[in-house]
Order: sequence, then structure tokens, then C-alpha cells
Amino acid sequence: MNQLMRYGAYSFALVFGMALHVILRENHLGLQVATYLPVIVGALMVAGLEWKYPYRQQWRADNQEMAQDAIFMALIQGLLPKLLVVAVVLALSKALHEHDLIVEGWWPTSWPVPLQMLCMVIVADGLRYWLHRWAHEWEPLWRFHAVHHSPHKLYWLNVGRFHPIDKGLQVFLDTLPFLLLGVGEEVLGLYVVFYAINGFFQHCNVDIRLGILNYLISGPELHRWHHSMVKEESNHNYGNNLIIWDRLFGTWYLPTEREVQELGLDNRAYPTTFLEQMTVPFIPGADKQRVAHE
Repeated sequence: MNQLMRYGAYSFALVFGMALHVILRENHLGLQVATYLPVIVGALMVAGLEWKYPYRQQWRADNQEMAQDAIFMALIQGLLPKLLVVAVVLALSKALHEHDLIVEGWWPTSWPVPLQMLCMVIVADGLRYWLHRWAHEWEPLWRFHAVHHSPHKLYWLNVGRFHPIDKGLQVFLDTLPFLLLGVGEEVLGLYVVFYAINGFFQHCNVDIRLGILNYLISGPELHRWHHSMVKEESNHNYGNNLIIWDRLFGTWYLPTEREVQELGLDNRAYPTTFLEQMTVPFIPGADKQRVAHE
């Protein structure tokens, strides 16, 4: 059973979540319910796997960490994208339509929804790859992205720990190009389910193996190295959902002879609370101040 879970849990949860989304849509329960119910179910599945099959006992989150990460999840991962889409992205899309600046016919709207979703994942990941890589290589942007790299452990809930400026840039690349191309809501909904459940697994503290999928999916085994405290290790595996762009541009990294050690930033005393992390990116070098380990 342990081996079945280790190699099958990811695929089962992802397929189950997307199938549930399709079933709910076909039963006319609305886009919001059909999208967010599978995401919640997926989160609960990953949380349960963490409790039963932890990758590392010392990565179990305490109540204070979970409380702070819950704030990030609710405000930055939940509320902020909705506000940006409604207030900015949709408004800009409407303005471009009114001025006939939309290029029609570029998106394969006649394709089956799953195939359109796959196409969206590939394109969106290509855009996000370069944003993510730039966030590691350009100091002004890294200050904001460092918030995401500040935890000393990985578990499903801290996938939402982002500074709003960092998250806002991601939202624009994930939504604006596709709204302007006329991607339908059923494709966007399925994409959100895949994106969210994969994200929970990507950060999970679960002893799972993706095997050959590590050459296709940006999963936990790859993403743990991306959160390494050692920059030569963390400046790899930029893929958001897929790892194909890392394979193409030479940033794929998965040592087989050892496991990742310490995670986080050089500054082991980097602030951790929500309010502190809203302001600390404006302090140059805050992530680099090395202090004695606790």
C-alpha cells in the first residue's frame, strides 16, 4: 500500500480533481463551485497524505506557521487574483475589444476542452518560466520573490506564501494573454483545478515519487531543490506546472545520490509574519544577512 501511495497518489488526486470538475460542470453547478470544490478536495487529500506519509517529520508545520500561511492563502492566493482579474484584467480586455485590438482566430477554440487546457498549460508555463527565472536573477524582483523562499520547510499550505507584487505579476501572465485570445471559461476553470492541485503537491511534505513524470511535471522532488538554501541548487527547476521549459533551457536539476538539506534564505532570521513580509522586500539585502542558526 505504501508503494502504491508513493507512486500513485499524485496521478490519482490530479485525475480525480479534474474529473470532479467536469462532472460538476456537466451537472450545471456553476463555474465557481465546479472549480473550487475540487481544489478544496485536493487540498484535503494532500493534507491527509502529509499526516499519514510525511517526507520529513521536522517539516510538520506548527500552529503559528499554519496561521500565517492561512492568511497568505486567503488574501494573496485567494482574494488578490480575483480582485486583479475583475479590476484590471477584465477592464483591460474590455477596452481592447472596444478598440478592435483583439487578434481573433489565434486560439484553437474548436479543440476539445482538455486539449485546449493542455495548450494553455504549456504556453502559460513558458511565460511563467521566464518571469520566475528573472525573479531569481534580477535583484529588485528577487526581493519580492524572496518572500516565497523564506520558509525553512515545505508543506501544502505555504504554496500560497507570496508577496502581492510577485503574485500580481503571475496573475497577469496566467490570465490576461488567454482572455485576450478568447479562451473560454471552461478551459480556464479546468486549468485552475490542475494548477492548484499540482501546486499543493509541489510544496507537499509527502513521501511520494513521480518517477518518469519528473521529466514532464514540476513536482515535489524537483521543487524541493528549488527551495534549497544553496543558490547553486535553488536557481533551477523554475517550472510552474511543467518542467519541460527547464529541460529545454538547461535548468532541470534532480540529483539522485543525495537529498536536499536546509531550505530558505541566507538570513535565517528573515521575518516570517504576514505584515512583516509585506514590507521587508523594500529593505535592500534583507534576505542576505547571515546570522547564527537557532
